Amino acid sequence: MRTTAGQRTENENRIRAAMDRLLRGELPPGGKCDIKTLARESAVDRTAFYGARSYAQLREEFERRLEALHQAGEIPDPREAQIARLKAEVSALKKRLATAEKANEELGEFRTQALARLAAQHEEILHLRRSAATVSGVTRLPTARTTMIGSCS
Repeated sequence: MRTTAGQRTENENRIRAAMDRLLRGELPPGGKCDIKTLARESAVDRTAFYGARSYAQLREEFERRLEALHQAGEIPDPREAQIARLKAEVSALKKRLATAEKANEELGEFRTQALARLAAQHEEILHLRRSAATVSGVTRLPTARTTMIGSCS
């Protein structure tokens, strides 16, 4: 069935009104800011928006305006905005996790080195004590424990 010029004008007005609502973020329940919802909201068959059909130029206009909003940092669909926000948050959290894992790895290496140094120092102290015990004329100093106990009495 062919549409008259009046019907076509009426359809275009409904499409433009629906387009404006969708781009302002006034989405119907279960709808998105897309051609499918635009067709449903304007009561026009969705296939009329594709190819060389009668409302293809309005689809292109809708897509241009939607892209311009995205370029300006505005996202009319709250779900898309939430998805974009969550993706950015996930990216930031991944960076934080990588930084924390690197720091943990460095601290683990530091701990291993510190323990190895302490063990080597302990072995050196034991070696020096053994060699001091065999040398005559070396007076042993009291240990900190004996000094503290002696000073308390």
